[in-house]
Amino acid sequence: MSTPKNKYNVGVGNFIKRQIEGSGKTYSTLTFKKIAEHAEKKLLNKEFRRGYREGVILISVDRKLLKRFICPIIKINENTRFESIPKKRRHNEELYISTKALNGTPLEIGGVDLILYRYDVLEETNERETNKYWELIAFHAIPKEIKELPMGPVTMMRNQLELPGGTKGKYSSKQWAEGVRFWQQYALLK
Repeated sequence: MSTPKNKYNVGVGNFIKRQIEGSGKTYSTLTFKKIAEHAEKKLLNKEFRRGYREGVILISVDRKLLKRFICPIIKINENTRFESIPKKRRHNEELYISTKALNGTPLEIGGVDLILYRYDVLEETNERETNKYWELIAFHAIPKEIKELPMGPVTMMRNQLELPGGTKGKYSSKQWAEGVRFWQQYALLK
C-alpha cells in the first residue's frame, strides 16, 4: 500500500472487530465506523496524547458518548471465580493464557481511550489492513476509580520481545510492576 496523504483519516481493520459483546473486552453500541469518525474529529482538533511509543496515540472519547461503551472490568475479591484457557488472537501468534472473571459487577465508566496506530508502525509487523494514515486498534473503558489503565503484561511482553502480534516497545520496571499489580486487583468479565 502507498503512503496515505491525509493525516487525519482513521481506518477500521479486522483486529478491532474482536471487541464485541461477549468478548470480555470493552465494546460499544456505536459502529466501528462511527468510532473511527469520532477519532478523526479529535485528530483534526489535535485532541490526543502519545501512547507507549512514537506512532501510537490515545484519544479520549467525549463524555457525552461514554454511555455508548460497556466496561468489562471488575474489582477482584475473594469470591471472584476465574476461567483460564490457552488461546491466540491471530493464527501466527504464540498461545497465551487468557484469564477472565466469571462473576462480578462491571465498574462504572469514567472514560474511554481509543488506541490508534500509524500506518508505518503497522507496516513494521505487516499488520496494516487499510489505506488510512491511522488505524483504530483497540478501545478501552477506564473505570471511574482508575486514573490510568495500565497495559496488560501479556501485551507488554509481546511488544518488548517483538513477538508476532506485538509492536516494538520498551517498558520500565515501574511500568511492568504497575501492569502486573493492576491486573492482580482487577479482571475482565467473560
